[in-house]
Amino acid sequence: MEGPSRQWRGVSTNNAAELASRFGVHPTMIHQWKRALLEGASGVFERGGRKKPEIDEEQVKELHAKIGELAVANTFF
Repeated sequence: MEGPSRQWRGVSTNNAAELASRFGVHPTMIHQWKRALLEGASGVFERGGRKKPEIDEEQVKELHAKIGELAVANTFF
C-alpha cells in the first residue's frame, strides 16, 4: 500500500482532473477541498486552541440511559 506522500510524488498540483483521476474522486471535490483549505487553514494556527464542541444535553441523557440499560442487561447474560 502506498503512503500519501508517495501517491503525491510526480503529480502536478495545478491540474484538478489529474488529481481527481489519481485519487478516484470527482474534480469538483478537489476544488471544494482546496477552497475549504484556503478558507479555514489559518484557523489551525490561531491562538486560543480548539473550539469547544457543542453538547446536546438531551442526547447525553439518552445515551446515559442506554448505557445503563446495556450495563444491566450485560449483568444478566
